[in-house]
Amino acid sequence: MLKNYMEDVVSFYLPLVLKDFNGDVCTCAKCLEDIKAIALNNLKPHYTSTKNGRVYAKLYELNMQFQADVIQQLTRAVDKVSKNPRHFL
Repeated sequence: MLKNYMEDVVSFYLPLVLKDFNGDVCTCAKCLEDIKAIALNNLKPHYTSTKNGRVYAKLYELNMQFQADVIQQLTRAVDKVSKNPRHFL
């Protein structure tokens, strides 16, 4: 099954990044999806199709620069969406 592993990584790190904003960010489904989409569009995809590929992707995730890049893009995305939310209150 073809899978962009980066989607899992972004979903994992998003709650950690949101904690740094101390609840000042809307967490409705639309805003969260926008945040993920913006971050994923600015990160290199990591597609896997085998179990070995997923293991390799997990090992790559341990790289500190990889983690920093994901957190940086998520932070930028949260900032962008919080300034221009598309949801209707």
